[in-house]
Amino acid sequence: MEELIQSFLDYLNLECGLSQNTVLAYRNDLNKFSEFLDKWGIERPADLKPEHLNLYMIAERERGINVNSVSRNLSAVRHFYKFLVIDGHIKKDVLAGVDSPKLWKRLPDVLHWKEVERLLDSPSLDSAQGRRDTAVLEVLYATGARASEAASLKIGDVNLEDGYVRCHGKGNKERIVPLGTKACEALSRYFNESRPRFDKGRSEAVFLTRSGRSLRREDIWRIVKAHAKKAGIKEISPHGLRHSFATHLLERGADLRSVQEMLGHANIATTQTYTHIERQHLKHIHKKFHPRG
Repeated sequence: MEELIQSFLDYLNLECGLSQNTVLAYRNDLNKFSEFLDKWGIERPADLKPEHLNLYMIAERERGINVNSVSRNLSAVRHFYKFLVIDGHIKKDVLAGVDSPKLWKRLPDVLHWKEVERLLDSPSLDSAQGRRDTAVLEVLYATGARASEAASLKIGDVNLEDGYVRCHGKGNKERIVPLGTKACEALSRYFNESRPRFDKGRSEAVFLTRSGRSLRREDIWRIVKAHAKKAGIKEISPHGLRHSFATHLLERGADLRSVQEMLGHANIATTQTYTHIERQHLKHIHKKFHPRG
């Protein structure tokens, strides 16, 4: 099983071009599933029955794993078995008829624009680290970039003169996203006053630690959470800033296709997650201003 899983991961990496983070998520999901199979004495993938998968999902739920994570795990197992059929390791996909657990629909966690202002004003511009943190926060909110995308930004991806940044998204797909005046100002200040202090000549990454190492996505998560706490707002993640970016654009009249392009969603159905927020905003406007609202 370990060799088959590794072959699948190599396929995802080399032939599908998935990011290291995505491949790692697949590895973790399949390793957990493999441990479950060991407990049931199932050594060959072809010996798996649909009822085993149902038992696995039940076991995960009993361990307190939320239904979204269980569904993602099931998706990894399904893709693995489709690969086994394509690659000739098994003749039939024994999981084709297994239903996914229904996902709970959750409203994206967003900040009010006033809370965003407090968050962006939280870092001190008197320190090199504060200027860097301001630039990180401004870029996240200005572009809707994922933490991993912000962490992977290179100097050549930023064009302050024309005001845009090149993000490298899932599947190594590139997209151009406008930066806006405030984000450009924050990046310019960081490049001129802070980054030279951090740069040890070893990295082309935009965002660096004080020791000269490029920031990882975990570092960016910590920056966002630390300044949210300092600003006295609810706990928020970089993905929450991404949600806020999309929501605020839609509330102010941006069209869904433009937001889809800036977020880097391959399918507009993913972006439509935000349309319920837009409808809520429109209902509020209608009630407030319509003569018979």
